[in-house]
Amino acid sequence: MDRAIKKKKWTGQKIASISAIALFAFFIIYLLFFRDNQSKLYVEKNQLSIATVKQDKFQEFIPVDGVVYPRHTIYIDAVQGGIVQKVFVEDGALLDKGDSILKLKNSSMEIRYMEQETRLFQALNDLENTKISLRKNLYKREEELVNIRYQIDETKTAFNRKQKLYNDGVISDKEYEDAERNYNYNMKRLRIKKKLMQLDSLSADRRKTQINQSMNRMDENLELLHENLENMLIKAPVDGKISSFNAEIGETKSAGEHLAQIDQQKGYKLKARVDERYISRVHPGQPGEFDFDEKTYKMEIAKIYSDVNNGAFEVDFYFTDEEPKNIKRGQTIQMRLKFSSAEDATIVKRGGFFQETGGNWIYVIDPSGEFANKREIRIGRQNTLYYEVLSGLQPGEKVIISSYDSFGKKDKLVFK
Repeated sequence: MDRAIKKKKWTGQKIASISAIALFAFFIIYLLFFRDNQSKLYVEKNQLSIATVKQDKFQEFIPVDGVVYPRHTIYIDAVQGGIVQKVFVEDGALLDKGDSILKLKNSSMEIRYMEQETRLFQALNDLENTKISLRKNLYKREEELVNIRYQIDETKTAFNRKQKLYNDGVISDKEYEDAERNYNYNMKRLRIKKKLMQLDSLSADRRKTQINQSMNRMDENLELLHENLENMLIKAPVDGKISSFNAEIGETKSAGEHLAQIDQQKGYKLKARVDERYISRVHPGQPGEFDFDEKTYKMEIAKIYSDVNNGAFEVDFYFTDEEPKNIKRGQTIQMRLKFSSAEDATIVKRGGFFQETGGNWIYVIDPSGEFANKREIRIGRQNTLYYEVLSGLQPGEKVIISSYDSFGKKDKLVFK
């Protein structure tokens, strides 16, 4: 007798199909939700520069090259042009104030001096004669006044005598009137002569003032000409060391030409060029320092030159304490121009990564040490050794600071 055979519900084929569908669904879910979608790059870890983020003191400064100059330099220029007649010293010599340096000769100027000197002496002689003439005229007026007073005395005596005789009826009316008229005439002459003498005196005073002024100006002109001749002998204006001096006998020097300079041996200064980007942050008194002979020397900005040339401006640094003993004029010293005092900050060592990222992101190494992830950060101030990290990193984290040129801005670096 036949019996019904039950059909199996879970056949091998059905189980295999369900398994395949489940595996496919899991694969799709993995792709959508669990797979690492970051772009990756495999790199050799031992070829990278790695630094640890630190919490430490940070001070903002920039390196600048300072050139050593004497603190005070006196420039010597030719006041008058001429031919070098004699050279007394060599470049680099130590001089005392008043020491002769060189002598110039200018024949045409010497001739002009003698001609003008002659004219000045003649003019002075004429002015002196004019003063003598004024004195003579004054004496003449005084003599005339004396004569008039003498005549008045005579006519007054005669008038008084004839007035008495006229009152006694001894003389005629005519004789009395003639005596009176003669007396009054001389009195009028006296009043007029006094006024003339007063006017002459005022005029003479003005003339004498003008003459004295003219003579003083001529004396000053003569003195100036004499100084011009003396300027042909160039002397050291101060004690110091002569430099930039080059003159040969027979060589022509023009008026205003730079001849030499005297470096006073009373300290040094450093002249440095600073990038124009910092012009608004640089001010007199700003500190700087440099290391020399295993010692740090402090300086500060004493003068700022506002002219900007080739993207930089110049500043002068003066020492605030002792000066190095072995520095020399013209020596170049790398120094640090400070913009802040030392402060606590999160810092990371400088490296080539900044050129690629601009300080906006960095690769942070995972604690496992097997890979590094790209992370956004914010960089603040900087100096020659460190960047100040404002956000994005924590002290103790390790980051890649070498160049990122070959990484192509990948999201993740996997170490081989």
